[in-house]
Amino acid sequence: MTRPTDPTAVPPGTEVLQERRANPELRRLIEEMLERVREMNRNVSVWGAEERARAEADLESIMARVRRLAAQQPSR
Repeated sequence: MTRPTDPTAVPPGTEVLQERRANPELRRLIEEMLERVREMNRNVSVWGAEERARAEADLESIMARVRRLAAQQPSR
């Protein structure tokens, strides 16, 4: 026997989807940050010190932008 579903219940994961859609610029920056992290992970063993330092600086810059944007009050 199955339980009846609550019509007012929010499907799992819906809150996350709504949050992602609420700030597309933040989502874009986070995706860029994750791509850079993945790229570093793939290449860390083949990059020289200069390439690694440049990639780390780029990642720091993206992370700073993510922090700034996340700390801003949403405009209404």
